[in-house]
Amino acid sequence: MIRAYRLYTGPDGNSHVERGSIAAGKLIDAETVEFKETASHSSFDWHNDPIPQYVITLSGVLEFTTVGGEMFTIHPGDVLLATDHTGTGHEWRLIDDAPWKRAYVVFKQGTDTHFVPDHP
Repeated sequence: MIRAYRLYTGPDGNSHVERGSIAAGKLIDAETVEFKETASHSSFDWHNDPIPQYVITLSGVLEFTTVGGEMFTIHPGDVLLATDHTGTGHEWRLIDDAPWKRAYVVFKQGTDTHFVPDHP
């Protein structure tokens, strides 16, 4: 299993995070893949994700925060499943000296993302 975090909009209109994993060995019908790089020590204020997508971190360590105060840290190799397209959104900041290198994998609405939530 590959560690993953799902950002989603709850019934309260706020972004929330759910920790889990992505089941390995499953094919997902991707529409596009885009690679981006952001300079170290960068941040991005409150925003929503525009489309359903995986954000796969290749380098950089980021701290994400929701309006409600939920926080989580993304490391290289982690997958962010971005589905908080409405509501209050989230913010992030790079917390190490590396640039954030990542791949955006966009999939069709309704695609099975193979996200498996952690259960205590």
